[in-house]
Amino acid sequence: MKLKIENLTKEYSGKKVLDIENLVIEQGTITAIIGANGAGKTTLLNIIGNLDSQTTGKVSYMDHDLIKTNPRAAMTLVFQNPYLISTTVEKNISYPLKLRGWSSFDIEERISQLTRELGLEKLRKRKTWKLSGGEVQKVALARALSFRPGLLLLDEPTANIDPATTGEIERMLAKINKEEGTSIIIVTHNLPQAKRVCNKLIFLNKGKLIEEGNSGEILKNPVNSLTRRFIEGELLV
Repeated sequence: MKLKIENLTKEYSGKKVLDIENLVIEQGTITAIIGANGAGKTTLLNIIGNLDSQTTGKVSYMDHDLIKTNPRAAMTLVFQNPYLISTTVEKNISYPLKLRGWSSFDIEERISQLTRELGLEKLRKRKTWKLSGGEVQKVALARALSFRPGLLLLDEPTANIDPATTGEIERMLAKINKEEGTSIIIVTHNLPQAKRVCNKLIFLNKGKLIEEGNSGEILKNPVNSLTRRFIEGELLV
């Protein structure tokens, strides 16, 4: 899915927390949104995901058949602390597919694929309240990917999990992006992760778009001094 953002603002109690004149996110990219706390990263993600509404401006969703009737049907969002249904792992993964009328055969095929690739095969029958934090995150990702969304939105998806699970999730994101063409947007404070996984990077500061472009190039040689200071670890206030 391709996104085009024009003259987008968001205000809370008269305070402008987001102000982006123009931004295009191309279809098939993996994009990191970085910035200090309060930069507007999650606000932007929530507006793109239709969980919040902008004060002014427009977000256009393009290049995906499902958006002709319902943009929400073509996208999904995984939170840092995801909510799972109080049932088994496999029933969580199958839930979006049942809502979309998938056949029992296709549902089983998709569950088998995702649990295999995310190391969840032995946990299919386990109740979700018995899962570790990393396992919860992987189940939430499998559920989000189950219906092959055109756009996957992730808010700090590996912030509280171990390196091994982080690696599994990163490999899965790269695989889904390559094989299924899913566009992915990740809000992250993890700059090495942005470099490993993402091919595009967006840097926000105080709600403004400061710099965007190739992730490797920006992280290595940022053009804007604010971007450079943030990447070097300076606290921006």
